[in-house]
Amino acid sequence: MINELAALEKKVSRIVSLYRSLRSENDDLRARLERMQDERNRLEKSVADARQRLEALVAQIPETDL
Repeated sequence: MINELAALEKKVSRIVSLYRSLRSENDDLRARLERMQDERNRLEKSVADARQRLEALVAQIPETDL
C-alpha cells in the first residue's frame, strides 16, 4: 500500500510539474502571438500607407495618348 501511494505521489508530482511547464509555455506563446499580431497590424498599416502614396504618385503622372 505504501509503495502504491509513493508511486501515485510521484505520478501526481509529475503531472503537476508538467502542468506548470505547459502553463508557462502557453503564457509565453500567448505573449508571442500578441506581439506578432501587433507587428502584423503595424505592417498592414505600413503597406496601406505605401499604397496610398503610390496611388497619389500615379495620379500625378500625366496621361499621354499613345
